[in-house]
Amino acid sequence: MSRTILLIGGNSGIGLATARRLLSHGDTVIAAARSPGPLAGLGIQVQPFDALHPADLDLPPVLDGLVYCPGTITLKPFHRLTAADFLNDFGVNCLGAVSAIQAALPALKAAPAASIVLFSTVAVAQGMPFHASIAAAKAAVEGLARSLAAELAPKIRVNVIAPSLTDTPLASNLLGTEAKREAAGKRHPLQRVGTPEQTAELVDFLLSNAAGYMTGQTLRPDGGLSSIRTF
Repeated sequence: MSRTILLIGGNSGIGLATARRLLSHGDTVIAAARSPGPLAGLGIQVQPFDALHPADLDLPPVLDGLVYCPGTITLKPFHRLTAADFLNDFGVNCLGAVSAIQAALPALKAAPAASIVLFSTVAVAQGMPFHASIAAAKAAVEGLARSLAAELAPKIRVNVIAPSLTDTPLASNLLGTEAKREAAGKRHPLQRVGTPEQTAELVDFLLSNAAGYMTGQTLRPDGGLSSIRTF
């Protein structure tokens, strides 16, 4: 059965892989992003959306799901982080999601059942140096998701995906050479970094009826980094 999904962001990485996967099922994807970009090349109509300055969205009366993709990677020693760094990360990752969910809520409530998928990071569960700002923002996203899962049950499910380092343009500075890529992979028990397509499969699962008994959860496709050690 075809679904109508609102995709916020999605012009690269996990979001773009998610758009391709949803289209392959015959789903209708409504997108909102800073620019049309590759999503428009897939035949998706893209509305303007800036997480830091959100505007009104033109949405259909019924939505089956919402996926919020915008994110940041701000890696600095704590003493170099400014209030502006924290506010930017919180604005893009958490307040942008709040704005998108509030805009979409009437259409989500109009569906027989709906699903919201948000994104966190492995750095919330696994303390990492230089991640204070982004970990704080994403921890807020996880708290938001659990609160909304309780408030919006039983019709709307809310879950979070918290990946480790994934091979996306956002992570290009961390994976820009073979040496960096190899070193990053070796930090994970599974000895590799994730791919956008793998995480897009998990997004698709959380949107589907197969995950119909899951809400308030944080799923961790992180190569085992947050939970196991192999040495």
